[in-house]
Amino acid sequence: MFSDNRKSNHNLESISNQNIIAKGTKVTGDLTSDGGFRIDGAIDGTLKTPGKIVVGKTGIVNGTIEGTDAYFEGEFSGKLILSGTLTLKSTAKIEGEVTVGKLEVDPGATFNVTCSMKGVNQNADKHVSKTKTAV
Repeated sequence: MFSDNRKSNHNLESISNQNIIAKGTKVTGDLTSDGGFRIDGAIDGTLKTPGKIVVGKTGIVNGTIEGTDAYFEGEFSGKLILSGTLTLKSTAKIEGEVTVGKLEVDPGATFNVTCSMKGVNQNADKHVSKTKTAV
């Protein structure tokens, strides 16, 4: 009986590594976490995490994001630096300066950026382009 409770507590601990900025919430300043972020509200500042960043349809981020992977349905303006994959869904609107390892863009997404893509060799740019496109 007690061992079941310990397992449940362990599952809650792993879930708690996800930070959530809910719709209607606005955060101004710098955020740093070892866990990922789900953003449905607004952030004006810097966000740093090795975890996954998900920006929902109502999410808006103005500033700088540094991380591994990001999934956007909402809006971003600023500097985005990812060592992994940037995924843009059809509702995403991205503006600014982007550095990524890989890029995945659904038709309909807006991607108005200066983009650097870095592959396996992080020291050399594989591709640099200025893009102003609504896909």
